[in-house]
Amino acid sequence: MYDSPTATADIASPALQPHGGPRLFLFAMRRMAAEGVNDAHAANALLGAFGKSYRRPLVLMRAMMLELARASSRKILVAHCCCIKLTADEARLLQAAGCAVSDPQAAYRRVSTLLANDAALGALTCVQAVAQAFTDLGRPLSLYAED
Repeated sequence: MYDSPTATADIASPALQPHGGPRLFLFAMRRMAAEGVNDAHAANALLGAFGKSYRRPLVLMRAMMLELARASSRKILVAHCCCIKLTADEARLLQAAGCAVSDPQAAYRRVSTLLANDAALGALTCVQAVAQAFTDLGRPLSLYAED
């Protein structure tokens, strides 16, 4: 699931503030893609951001990463953690997560495109669960969604 990035967007944009949900989501996703779903740095980042409530987003992020890997018909390009730019795949996933709760059909189209697979309902469900967990804990991912 980890490959060389194709840069398309800048994570220094106002929507991706240092302590915002999208940047935390992106960091955890990149760490789990690079080092596996049991990466301690990703878990520590979620612990630092969410405190005692970190387990729900951590478990859901792990499930989402595993489901994306299982359902994908192609490689998903993920940049290194220190990279300032987003890959097109990362941007598509963040956009899907941003609108997953409010507009599931648009999120489904984005996830299907990301995975190159029309059978992406399981992945969409995981993305929705992660988005809802981040929103419930005060770091919504909808800040990055396109209107």
